[in-house]
Amino acid sequence: MALDEEFDSNYRYVLVAARRARQLLSGARPTIDTLTRKPCKIAQEEIKAGKVHWNTNEAPRSAVEVASEALDKAVEPESQAAPGQDDE
Repeated sequence: MALDEEFDSNYRYVLVAARRARQLLSGARPTIDTLTRKPCKIAQEEIKAGKVHWNTNEAPRSAVEVASEALDKAVEPESQAAPGQDDE
């Protein structure tokens, strides 16, 4: 099976097609006109026609990364202090 341009891997294509096929089995209506009655084939045809949309979620950042970023924003280096202010 050739990799579709819209997908970063064949694995993702299979996951999307399988999820859509399960939706069709559960009673969802096909979004295209087709002669086939097989949910897997209908799902593949819908993907090929651009009727199935999906998104990928970014991996959540760890608490350490979030805290480090917040600390970097909160701490301002002394070299960037406003001009004309003396510590006298």
